[in-house]
Amino acid sequence: MSTLQGKVALVTGGGRGIGRAIVFALADAGATVAFTYKNSAAAAEEIVRELTGKGLTVTAYQSDAAMTQEASTVVESVIKEFGRLDILVNNAGITRDGLLLRMSEEDWDRVLDNNLKSVFNFTKAACRHMMGQRAGKIVNLTSVVGIRGNAGQANYAASKAGIVGFTKSIAKEVGSRNIQVNAVAPGFVDTDMTAALTAEQKKALADTIPLRRTAKPEEIAAVVRFLVSPEAEYITGQVIAVDGGMTM
Repeated sequence: MSTLQGKVALVTGGGRGIGRAIVFALADAGATVAFTYKNSAAAAEEIVRELTGKGLTVTAYQSDAAMTQEASTVVESVIKEFGRLDILVNNAGITRDGLLLRMSEEDWDRVLDNNLKSVFNFTKAACRHMMGQRAGKIVNLTSVVGIRGNAGQANYAASKAGIVGFTKSIAKEVGSRNIQVNAVAPGFVDTDMTAALTAEQKKALADTIPLRRTAKPEEIAAVVRFLVSPEAEYITGQVIAVDGGMTM
């Protein structure tokens, strides 16, 4: 499927987990893909080797998404290297869980900076270019936790709820320039976090989901791929939950 042939995409936090799956999905759909990573250099290099070995164009940038100047530099570098930027996927994020009364100011600030400020940083930098070319697609990764909340994750939930409001606001700001801005809200996904759970814990988790299983990263990536494809030209300002029915 080459629905993204000729498009240039940038994915933040693309070195592992959902971000990695998104990089593969967009590259396999024909896009030229740049992605950022913060610490996982070996994993990023392996992604580039694997995809370029298939004849696809993929490049990685080490960057702290929470730093405004670094975000601007990455966007400028992608445009300089490939001549344009058609797709931005804001995926970078962290967790620092804990009950509110035990949560440090540092843990609050780090999560808000990495999860929410990073979306501001990259979206602002990308929109400057997309508005000029009068076309673009932006997808922000939020979470069902940002919709329904979760005890012990006040910082994470606040950051993800902020992404929902940010997505809808920016969609209204840039819609007249033919830029679509949407969000995807995953539920529980098979990642490093769920891999550490016992069989009993995994069953208890699955029992809270109507479809009785967690999602594969590729299932989240497939929805992102659709939202940045030509088939989604008339969708903007939406939050699509990919959660097995948790929030219905």
